[in-house]
Amino acid sequence: MLKALIFDVDGTLADTEKDGHRVAFNAAFKEAGLDWEWSVELYDKLLAVTGGKERMNYYLDHFNTEFDRPENLQEMIAALHNTKTRHYTELLAKGAIPLRPGVKRLLDEARAAGLRLAIATTTTPENVTALLENTLGKESIDWFEVIAAGDIVPAKKPAADIYDWALKEMQLDAADCLAFEDSENGIKSSQGAGLKTIITVNDYTLSHDFSGAAIVLDNLGEPDQAFSVISGDGYGKSFVDLVFLSQLHAT
Repeated sequence: MLKALIFDVDGTLADTEKDGHRVAFNAAFKEAGLDWEWSVELYDKLLAVTGGKERMNYYLDHFNTEFDRPENLQEMIAALHNTKTRHYTELLAKGAIPLRPGVKRLLDEARAAGLRLAIATTTTPENVTALLENTLGKESIDWFEVIAAGDIVPAKKPAADIYDWALKEMQLDAADCLAFEDSENGIKSSQGAGLKTIITVNDYTLSHDFSGAAIVLDNLGEPDQAFSVISGDGYGKSFVDLVFLSQLHAT
């Protein structure tokens, strides 16, 4: 029996990367007096790594190797990440990052039906809170009984640790749940924890390998805005609802 839905955040609940996190990173770099500039194309490559601090280290290791690294580099990166989070939450407060199609409707349906909800993400708890409060209202934090986020586990996606932690906290088996992801690292993480996974792609993840996904869609769809099935069986549906999820779960 389907008991819970576990959601990734960035790219899944909202299309946060290109016009959210990337813009906030660049604002933090500028504020710190750095000449770093992450273009849309470069950011696509940087998304190979999950976690903001990890992404900055990856950038320096592979794309800005001539940067004169200070002795306190990791402290500098942590400070940049804090500044970036501030800029990101300011973008959210302006309404610049809406939820993806079908997300609010599905959450409302799940809550009404008594399904349990959780989040499993590599983004920081502050970013999760900011997104939820600015798109669904302050009370929405309480909709999710577990928010597994940030550095709560040492190994980030594609490691399965964040999903394993969420399942343990909820005292549920993977077979009781469905996961929602948008990226190859995400599905590697969810599948590593044994979770059947629904994928909604975005501009950055269209070409990712989603082998083993329950279904791959362009978004969750709405009654007046049908999803497109990229891979899998849509069961003749045009949007994801609880009936559709039960069919996927049982298959």
